[in-house]
Amino acid sequence: MKAILHLLLLAGLVSCGGADEPVEHPTPMPGRSPFEYPVALWDQRLEGETMLMVHVTELGQVDSAYVLDSSGFREFDSAAVSGARRLRFAPGRQGERRIPMWTKVPVRFALDTLADPTTDAGGGPRQ
Repeated sequence: MKAILHLLLLAGLVSCGGADEPVEHPTPMPGRSPFEYPVALWDQRLEGETMLMVHVTELGQVDSAYVLDSSGFREFDSAAVSGARRLRFAPGRQGERRIPMWTKVPVRFALDTLADPTTDAGGGPRQ
């Protein structure tokens, strides 16, 4: 019985691609930033960085996100998670296959990213 289980496990590993195939992590697609600088924190001239873990599907969409390292401000962390759901990626790959995987995404909220705080390019607040 154990021999059959080992053979099935081995067959499953071979059909999924070997562990020796290189893994490529997801990479963000270029485009407009989906992150909105919280207006209250902008008005207070506060900055911060939130490190997220995002799960990228084999289609390059984010289906889950959570805060790995907090900025120390609930509003930044919430805005980072909310924006992450709108990110698009070139999906991760193992060999030729697209695979879902978790990846880290730093989100920096900095006042110097905008000359005009009424736009959302670069993470500024939307009014």
